[in-house]
Amino acid sequence: MKIVGDSEHFQQPYDNDDDYVSRTEFKKESEEAQALGMRLVALSKTQLDKMDLDEFLYDAVLKSKLIKQKTEAYRRHLQYIGKLMRGFDHEPIQAALDKVLNKNNNEAAQLQIFEKMRERLLTNGDDEVQSLLDQHPQLERQKLRQLIRQANKELAKGPESKSSKELFKYLRAEIKE
Repeated sequence: MKIVGDSEHFQQPYDNDDDYVSRTEFKKESEEAQALGMRLVALSKTQLDKMDLDEFLYDAVLKSKLIKQKTEAYRRHLQYIGKLMRGFDHEPIQAALDKVLNKNNNEAAQLQIFEKMRERLLTNGDDEVQSLLDQHPQLERQKLRQLIRQANKELAKGPESKSSKELFKYLRAEIKE
């Protein structure tokens, strides 16, 4: 006896298709792509240059900066960027975006490290120079001592020190971590 509502009668053509994407899933993926595109639009040109983007996507993101925000044209352009994004794998773009955004935090932390290093050099003198040279043998002892001596003389006269800034620049340029 056949029961009404048997599963054979209600099978859809896409039930056996593994590549089928429902409209809901497609819309969700499209919205995610557009959101990622909006995050790209928020980046500066120098940050975009650091990312390895497709030339069409790169151009579209740059053109969005020329359109006034809060206009219909801007909204449509963001949808266009979302459409372009659907053609690409999001994981590498997301990884590059995270790297670019996190790099600013790392850069600020590095600057603070160099600032503290300079302060320790100016206060502790030769002992700190020796420990710094043990950690970073590529530094020149004579140049470090000369910059420290000049910076201490200038700091005794006033709050601003050209040599102190030079010491900071030297440390930043020579120590790559």
